Amino acid sequence: MGGRGDLTNGEWERLEPLLPRGGGRGGRWSDHRVVINGVLFRVRTGVPWRDLPERFGPWETVYKRHRRWSADGT
Repeated sequence: MGGRGDLTNGEWERLEPLLPRGGGRGGRWSDHRVVINGVLFRVRTGVPWRDLPERFGPWETVYKRHRRWSADGT
């Protein structure tokens, strides 16, 4: 799955412990690493959220997680 600019294993090992464990309201989070890579891709390329490549999952998931974490300081 990995692509140029995605988190390296070392970066992920440092970042993962800082992220929330479970999904809100009893749900499960989509894979944090995939979602973060989607956010990083968008920051690097400037594409609209709706144009994120499918490898990052649904664009709505990436957008909502980015928005939620930006608001709560994650």
